[in-house]
Amino acid sequence: MPDTTSPTALPDIDLEGFGRALRRDVSGTVAFDSQARALYTQDASNYRHVPLGVVVPRTVDDVVAAVAACDAYGVPLTPRGGGTSIAGNSIGEGLVIDTSRHLTAIEEVDPGRRTARVQPGVVLDDLRAAAAPHGLTFGPDPSTHSRCTMGGMIGNNSCGSHSVAWGTTADNVESLDVLLHDGTRMTVGATGRDELDRLAALPAREGRIYAALRDLVNTYMGDLRTGMPQLSRRVSGYSLDRLLPENGGHIARSLVGTEGSCVTVLGATVRLVESPPSRILVVLGYQDAPAAADAVPELLQHGPLTVEGLNEQLVSRVRQPGRGRTELPSGAAWLMVEVGGADRAEAEERGKAMLRSLSGAARPLDSAVVVDPAHARALWRIREEGSGLATRAPDGTEAWPGWEDAAVPPERLGSYLRSYDRLMDDYGYRGVVYGHFGEGCLHVRVDFGLGDAQGRGKFRSFMEDAADLVAEHGGSVSGEHGDGQARSELLPRMYGDRVVRAFSEFKSLWDPRNRMNPGIIVDPLPMDADLRQAAVTSGPLTVLDYPEDQGDFARAMRRCVGVGKCRRHEGPGVMCPSYMVTRNEKDSTRGRARALFEMVNGEVITDGWASEEVRDSLDLCLSCKGCRSDCPVNVDMAAYKAEFLHHHYRGRVRPASHYSMGWLPVWARLAAVAPAEVNRAGGARVLSEALKRIGGIAPQRSIPEFARTTFTRWFRRRARRAAGAGGEPRRGGGLLGGVLGRRGGAAPRTGEGGAAPARPERGTVVLWPDTFGNYLTPQVPAAAVRVLEDAGFRVVLPEGQVCCGLTWVSTGQLGVARQVMRRALRALAPHVEAGLPVVGLEPSCTAALRSDLQELLPGPASERVAASVYTLSEFLAAYAPDWEPPRVEARAISQVHCHQHAVIGFDADRKLMERAGIDGDVLESGCCGLAGNFGFEDGHYEVSKAVGERVLLPAVREADPETLVLADGFSCRTQIDQEAGRPARHLAEVLADGLARKEAERKEPDRER
Repeated sequence: MPDTTSPTALPDIDLEGFGRALRRDVSGTVAFDSQARALYTQDASNYRHVPLGVVVPRTVDDVVAAVAACDAYGVPLTPRGGGTSIAGNSIGEGLVIDTSRHLTAIEEVDPGRRTARVQPGVVLDDLRAAAAPHGLTFGPDPSTHSRCTMGGMIGNNSCGSHSVAWGTTADNVESLDVLLHDGTRMTVGATGRDELDRLAALPAREGRIYAALRDLVNTYMGDLRTGMPQLSRRVSGYSLDRLLPENGGHIARSLVGTEGSCVTVLGATVRLVESPPSRILVVLGYQDAPAAADAVPELLQHGPLTVEGLNEQLVSRVRQPGRGRTELPSGAAWLMVEVGGADRAEAEERGKAMLRSLSGAARPLDSAVVVDPAHARALWRIREEGSGLATRAPDGTEAWPGWEDAAVPPERLGSYLRSYDRLMDDYGYRGVVYGHFGEGCLHVRVDFGLGDAQGRGKFRSFMEDAADLVAEHGGSVSGEHGDGQARSELLPRMYGDRVVRAFSEFKSLWDPRNRMNPGIIVDPLPMDADLRQAAVTSGPLTVLDYPEDQGDFARAMRRCVGVGKCRRHEGPGVMCPSYMVTRNEKDSTRGRARALFEMVNGEVITDGWASEEVRDSLDLCLSCKGCRSDCPVNVDMAAYKAEFLHHHYRGRVRPASHYSMGWLPVWARLAAVAPAEVNRAGGARVLSEALKRIGGIAPQRSIPEFARTTFTRWFRRRARRAAGAGGEPRRGGGLLGGVLGRRGGAAPRTGEGGAAPARPERGTVVLWPDTFGNYLTPQVPAAAVRVLEDAGFRVVLPEGQVCCGLTWVSTGQLGVARQVMRRALRALAPHVEAGLPVVGLEPSCTAALRSDLQELLPGPASERVAASVYTLSEFLAAYAPDWEPPRVEARAISQVHCHQHAVIGFDADRKLMERAGIDGDVLESGCCGLAGNFGFEDGHYEVSKAVGERVLLPAVREADPETLVLADGFSCRTQIDQEAGRPARHLAEVLADGLARKEAERKEPDRER
């Protein structure tokens, strides 16, 4: 592998003494192990640095102690917030101090002064929630608002969509509590000339700082007034012009955007702004991005809250089920213009008035005023997830940050975009351009080939030419995320020699020994070194196919770009349930992806598939698949976990739960021989405890009871009665053979599979008899039969004992899973070839047939079967759109199974419930917490319950007794029953009950006559 590291190296350090000092004085986490270091090798940039160690402080005093130890032992340090930086400015080779887990206090919100006091780890959305009751908000709002921290925003001078109205983070900081590497603590803010002279006379280090700042301003005053581009999105370099007398001598604001290279932020007082009570979106369509850019200057005259740009390439990547409405006006590029008002009517009228007045280049091809909040949220989601969505082209090509967020004056944006497009063509690069058009700031991910020396050389040349282009347009090489390792080298192309010298002197007065995040802004690291893409270029052989990553596990590991959406604490969607309750980086999807990346790389985690560090990082992954849909780049941690477990335990004894719950379909079939006896054993305290110990099941869990008869047995008896024929249908070959299969399946017999419906005018449908419905809740598939027959279909079952293989997949027993899926494929293929659709009732099993089947058995046969599998609601919508469901007329709360959310979507269910008169609230609860085998496994109960207690379980307990609790997933119903003490039902059961009531009502007049 080529040398892709930077030339810097840590000095000789007494690591043992350093560790002792940290552990003695820091009450929080102090870690030097390979797992912890692996988690912090990357942020959301192209870069990778292996830290010496990690501290997660519990208190501000812990930060002070950690910095003191660094000073005493000569260790450089990197302060870190949410780790979502795109420029490589929150990773380093010294000590990383992560303030995001514990330093999260909002110490004060003062609505009178419109300020707030915050610790550095406060998440932006939490601050906005605290300010909202007062009609206030914090103006800057980067797309990572659900997980970025105030300390990180201060470090990078974050901006976000609404900087058009409210400015950058620097514009909204009043004062900072800072800590220097030598232990000096200061509170800095706006400082007039007289005050600066007084402070410069103070004794010791603090006075020398103020004196040096005064001298710096006096020396470079002319350069700071004339040599720094005058645009609001100038985020590159240090904001030394904030120190000028006419700008209030604002020391705090000059430190905003220094990217941890000068001081450590311990706390901040920030300004809050009034939030309009109502907002609407005006969406304008244009022929291309440069044409949209030409419209910006006129739009800004109307005082919008924001002007954001999208294009067709980005929008096309989210036009899929479950992502909400993405309807847009005609065009290939759009501007999203947000307008505020005292109420919706006023905001709407302001938006329409703006539309009427647009002329010339600002007139769009088409437009829409979006007043529906759900539609607006769906459009905002496209914009906010752009940094992830743009990293993969539809053909799978990888794209990367680097030239991520340059900014030019808005009036020159159209010219810049056209020149930029020509530059991209010259280099043969492709990239999706979007971003903050109202501020002239553009985001783009480019398909840089960074895995070899030639690609890196081309990358460097492009970056230099692009920087020159921005400088020609009076812009900044960074308009939002800072310089970091990505752009610090380019600063001389933007600033004159004297301004660059002033940057160096500014850093030296705060950090004379260059220990604060070295290599950033001053004395920069090379932009083409330390690239993580070059660190992992090929991966090991795998069992799963990874079709979207060209079958390459290393490519799949590069999929996580670190934007950290999995680190959000609340919000819609599923990802990432365990992180939401532990708040530990190790338990985030990103953290697990980092551990796997480092396992493939082999430098930090050196024992490959045998790694216990990776196993421990994956332990609390619920395999919920939430990241598959909620992650902007569709990281599929459930698949990666299954792959890892397969290799990790190959030829080794597995955890007991893998044998008990992983082989549940086999044990369920065995239990069906004598279900009453099995249930008595499970209910007896002594036997139950013994069974749980043997099976690796959490002692707090109750073992579900098996049904007195299986669904398939009931169905075949019913078929015989209806047909008037005898003889039991042929069964599969033995206990294991019936599930795993040993020979190919035959075409289904037309007489087997159920009685003909009364009106079979619509044809035949195959009902999938999943293990959970067949052995544990046969009333669910029986109800589905009733519904399907009422809709006019003849129901048949696949021949023999079948299973989707999910329990073996989730426990990483992929060899067995593949055998089971082959059996399923053989059983379904004749039906599918005959044109019959397949209906699944258990969401996890349905999702397995739609997705896991193709990953374990890739090929046309699997693709055909996967394309033929439907949920009950999807099937009825597609094949019986005119069927009238029974009117249930009930209130309901619904829990969406996480696999359905991730793979299938819930739109068809919503529509069917609405047609049935079910007034339902779909809970934004994420995963129920049980997640198949996860919540039953010993050691997982507390996390499983905590996940359920976030939203789901309290909502169920608080619901009126008359309110239906709907949950199609067996795991969800089990969690609700065991932890909330209330039964939940499958939608099929509710519809079947409605049909029974309808039938009873029809017969009642007959009896009266």
